[in-house]
Amino acid sequence: MSTDPHPAETPRALVLAIILAGYAMAVLDVSIVMAALPTIHHVLGFSATGLSWVVNAYALTFGGLLLVGARAGDLLGRRRMFVFGIGLFTLASLATGLAQSPAWMIGARALQGVGAAILAPATLALLSTNFPEGSERTTAMAAYGAVAGVATAAGLVLGGLFTDVLSWRVGFLLNVPIGIAAIAVTYWKVAESRDPNATRIDWGGLVTFSSALFLLVLALVRGNEEGWGSPVIVSLFAAAAVLLAAFFAIERRVAEPMLPLGFFRRRAFTGVQLAAFAVSGSMAWRVSTLRLTGSPPGAG
Repeated sequence: MSTDPHPAETPRALVLAIILAGYAMAVLDVSIVMAALPTIHHVLGFSATGLSWVVNAYALTFGGLLLVGARAGDLLGRRRMFVFGIGLFTLASLATGLAQSPAWMIGARALQGVGAAILAPATLALLSTNFPEGSERTTAMAAYGAVAGVATAAGLVLGGLFTDVLSWRVGFLLNVPIGIAAIAVTYWKVAESRDPNATRIDWGGLVTFSSALFLLVLALVRGNEEGWGSPVIVSLFAAAAVLLAAFFAIERRVAEPMLPLGFFRRRAFTGVQLAAFAVSGSMAWRVSTLRLTGSPPGAG
């Protein structure tokens, strides 16, 4: 439901470009940091195991707060949360690019994850509200899914190029002017929308899902370090499974679920989620190889 009349005439192509640009920012940084890890390890003095937390800190906050960001958009406004997410992500990118110590870097990356958790679900919601069901929405969703793969590949290339030619910091600092421009264009050109039926927070779903994702991501990023069959990792996976089961049971009963299960019957929605899962999985596997070698690739 639109609340701003003046952005209503904005061409949908421009709206799509704005949404995809915001989503691409979050995806690009995941792969850019992978290319820069060897240099970050050397410059900031990370230990071999501590280096993985440059990626893990982002993954934990992003995964744990993703559904919170989605619900906030329903209640407070998708455009508002999109702008807030980009703003927080941009600020965290500045902090990451200026990092002078491992603790500073990890803290800034965790904040980036929070911004991405707010930004990412808002992009998908804005697509649904700005593109009607049918060919237009299908095309927009296909472009959204393609961004994940293209931005991941581009991030690896750009990250390596920036690191070799300029500085590893450039990949993060470039987010600042891009983020500011995206905020300005979004505010003036994208209509606000919120779910008129959203009046309350599903606390049971919020707690169970966020906790399950946090434990699942923690198990994945610590699996090689602890051993995949270790009591710690097995317990984390088991606890995550129990919490996910509790989440789905809650979502079937509550009047205003955090995640309506009917969404998974939509091919476009399911396809986008599978694409995002594949990209995230490849990044998690890349991080796990850092532990297997005991030092970042290419570090010397």
